[in-house]
Amino acid sequence: MVIFTARKSEAISINSEAISINSKAISINSAAIFFDSVDLCPLTTEYCTNPKLASSYDLSRYARSTFFARTDEIDAMPTRATQSMTAPQQWHSQGGYITLLGHSIFVVDEGSPAQPTLLLIHGFPTSSWDWQPVWQQLRAHFRIIALDMLGFGFSDKPKNHRYSIHGQADVVEALIHAKQLNRFHVLAHDYGDTVAQELLARQLDGNGAGQWLSCCLLNGGLFPETHRALLTQKLLLSPFGALINHLSNFNQFRRNFSSVFGAETKPSEQELNDFWWLINVNHGKHVFHNLITYINDRKKHRERWVSALQTSSVPLALINGSVDPVSGSHMVSRYQALSCRLDYLAELPSIGHYPQVEAPAEFVGHYEAFVRAIGASSPTTNV
Repeated sequence: MVIFTARKSEAISINSEAISINSKAISINSAAIFFDSVDLCPLTTEYCTNPKLASSYDLSRYARSTFFARTDEIDAMPTRATQSMTAPQQWHSQGGYITLLGHSIFVVDEGSPAQPTLLLIHGFPTSSWDWQPVWQQLRAHFRIIALDMLGFGFSDKPKNHRYSIHGQADVVEALIHAKQLNRFHVLAHDYGDTVAQELLARQLDGNGAGQWLSCCLLNGGLFPETHRALLTQKLLLSPFGALINHLSNFNQFRRNFSSVFGAETKPSEQELNDFWWLINVNHGKHVFHNLITYINDRKKHRERWVSALQTSSVPLALINGSVDPVSGSHMVSRYQALSCRLDYLAELPSIGHYPQVEAPAEFVGHYEAFVRAIGASSPTTNV
């Protein structure tokens, strides 16, 4: 069940920690690279919100158009402890490879063409396996298609490729054409949110592939002004990036990756090993200094990508883990302050950066409520 409410968002300002740099001897914690946003490491930086915008923002225009979901009104659902994740090797057996734009791209496609289609776009630094905890529940209502983008998971990971958000959007559109998709829903997370923003902009330009029925965004860096690059991220964009990648290891990854989850929803040791294994398939870890150029893409194309959210003709939803240090409640506040379209909002108060992994059943409940809210009588209706 969802209810209508209207409420103002408050700006969140977090003082950044002072960083003292000795130009002759710089110590780098390379593990800080394994996240979606530049502020996702143990040194928390300032989220640059605009207090005037946030304090004066009027939600009245959403009073009759936006569903703000109360998590206590979603039916009781299994806890994190009752969930289990399929091993990556088994996940691999569910999918196959398609050559798209000259690259071998791993794709999982399950369901009937008679069902509404749902296209899933994963985040950084992980892969389509992120969707595995919610796969069967979504599969009951949708034909689901998920890919590992170029440089991720089981897909090709060319070392000297010039990675970009526009390039990843091209790969996704090539998949849409290859699968002959006409009308479909989009669900994205993290880095995938940015890819979705570019794809949405193409939809609004009138030259996008297929017709979007809706778009739901999970935690992700939608606004570059809400985070500030640390020394480590700046060095990843420098000639030292390859060296930083080389110095990283599993223990650093375990510590930092776990830090973006909620206090009660941390990944298990097995899950951490599986995430790390997928990152390293095809020597994937060593392309991160190339992949991380998405930080520059977000700054360069901010106007285009934020405008797509503000002027969207496609219903948009946010399902957001509030305690995520990267893109938690502060990101939702910024989203609202910028008057971006918002048809459905669910804020999960104890969940971090990975709602689909940390609270899979709760997430699915909200996603199905969103689909119903935008006009489908049930998730099974091919709207």
